[in-house]
Amino acid sequence: MLTVAGMSKAYGGRTLFADASLRIERGERLGLVGPNGAGKSTLFSLILGAEEADAGTVELERGGRVGHLPQENVPVGDETVMELATAITPEVAALRERLRAAEKGAMLGDDFHELQHRFEALGGYTLEARAAPILAGLGFRQGDFQRPARTLSGGWVMRAHLARLLVHEPDLLLLDEPTNHLDLESLLWFQDYLRNYPGAVLAISHDREFLNTLMGAIVEIRQARLWHYRGNYDAFLEQREANETQQLAAWKNQQREINRLQTWVDRFRAKNTKATQAQSKLKQIERMDKIDAPVEAGPGIDFRFPQPERSGQRAIELKHVAHAYGDLPVYDDLNFEAERGQRIVLVGPNGAGKSTLLKLLAGVLPVQHGERLPGHKVKWGYYSQYRIEMLRPDSTVLEEALDTPQAVTEQFVRTVLGSFLFRGDDVFKPVRVLSGGEKSRLALVKLLLDPPNLLLMDEPTTHLDLSSVDALIAALDQFEGTLIFISHDVHFIRHLGNHVVEVRDGRLRHFPGGYDYYVEKTRAEKAAAAPRQPAANRPAGIPPLTGKAATREERRRRAEEIRERNRHKRQLEEKVQTAESRIHTLETRQGEITQLLEDPATYEDSARAMALSDELKAVLAELEALHEAWEEAATKLSELELATLDSA
Repeated sequence: MLTVAGMSKAYGGRTLFADASLRIERGERLGLVGPNGAGKSTLFSLILGAEEADAGTVELERGGRVGHLPQENVPVGDETVMELATAITPEVAALRERLRAAEKGAMLGDDFHELQHRFEALGGYTLEARAAPILAGLGFRQGDFQRPARTLSGGWVMRAHLARLLVHEPDLLLLDEPTNHLDLESLLWFQDYLRNYPGAVLAISHDREFLNTLMGAIVEIRQARLWHYRGNYDAFLEQREANETQQLAAWKNQQREINRLQTWVDRFRAKNTKATQAQSKLKQIERMDKIDAPVEAGPGIDFRFPQPERSGQRAIELKHVAHAYGDLPVYDDLNFEAERGQRIVLVGPNGAGKSTLLKLLAGVLPVQHGERLPGHKVKWGYYSQYRIEMLRPDSTVLEEALDTPQAVTEQFVRTVLGSFLFRGDDVFKPVRVLSGGEKSRLALVKLLLDPPNLLLMDEPTTHLDLSSVDALIAALDQFEGTLIFISHDVHFIRHLGNHVVEVRDGRLRHFPGGYDYYVEKTRAEKAAAAPRQPAANRPAGIPPLTGKAATREERRRRAEEIRERNRHKRQLEEKVQTAESRIHTLETRQGEITQLLEDPATYEDSARAMALSDELKAVLAELEALHEAWEEAATKLSELELATLDSA
């Protein structure tokens, strides 16, 4: 399928690859791992031909197609979500419009059939049918399909691009952190889909469970080479440890032999009678096939974070809480309680209200009705990517991390920063030049260095690599307070969650056990419920009428239901359109402010810089609320449209 042979690549004197080789067979599933900056994304660029290797070859099987999902956002134009997912060509789009016009004009004859034949040959009739279930699996509602892609957040745009790859089924998928933008439900669907994907997959991922579930081999970038291991990620760790033990023993034996020969040479080189023998032993050393010294793994995560003050038994409680975004209710009569020491993970479909619940608990969203009751001596902290603006732009990474009331040494802080990818001179970077992911990691370090006793975290692993996720797990495993979090990283959930709360349709359901208990319980319930489902498996909607059974009263009732349904549909469409328009305006302003804040000249006027930072916080907060409101309205609209289609 793909062969990389003798490849070398260097940047500014730093060698990323030296005589690296790799072979990918059809249908293989490979995970690509290595430390940050090892060259994982560069390898993708070399395979795609976006960059040229200094030496060696990259050969793709003749006729083979490669699909690439980058880690960062990609630009979109005026296409809809469905058009982005199907990636229709201009020719297909033009043919579709001509066919629609022809159908309205009742065009018949050879010209019409020729249009149909060409449209079918280009896949026009099948692409949307293939795209619809894939979009649904990735979390899109039917009402989203015709929404302009430019009105979506970056994460949803990436989901649409992922759908495009799955629809077109390239022979080789190159996926760069594909799980970053997925929630737990869409991630599980994606994993199931890839199990039966007909092509080969090479994926960069920090999600250990994803690598363990799907990958039949792991490719590690180490010492500028590509090392191939059979099995999943856990098997790779075992094999690498065994290989390193063997390599260390062989290297030590060779070093002892070299030292013995060199000692003899140094001792007798000056003697005329031994000079020939000394020269022979030097040549013997030169002819040796030198074994590379094993690269030592980084130090284990053995530090302990400061522990918070002990709270009362009840950490926090919500009583009879109601919350809505405008006219869109999210919760009504919500009750929730967390006790000291619990580690609660919130799960549920996208748009169910998990983030809203977390913000209500954190006090980020004010309680509209009901009560929010923190427990005795409770100090809470909320971690979200939208809190990074609290960092001081002119401080360095190290200065910002040291700015904590806890008594910590610089060496300890630098060790913690290193665990979260701030290594070497990175700690002296000004905060203003950091990427969004780097700022999120720094905010996470600050939170851990002075932890509250109630910690509320929304997707904390998103910008972390595998070793940093392990560092975070180790830190939170020591944490003695109460933890409530949202995550799509199953490995992270399994290690930390001891209580699962499912959020669905504005209701909470508690599972007093870990993630595996939750999966087992819900799977058993679905299996038990399956035989009782109607054979047609119809969504809830207005039942169709048969001619003889349709009495006058039934017809009157049906007409009334249709009028009410149409009225409700118009209201939802208006809410969706209003939210989309406002989101577009705010996202445009967000980009303008971000560009200004990235300009060092802005900070010459500290008052203006502070005003822009405050405005950005307000814009981000309103965007969060609007996205929640839009998702709620779009979900209801999609369900209504499905019910309408089903009852037609």
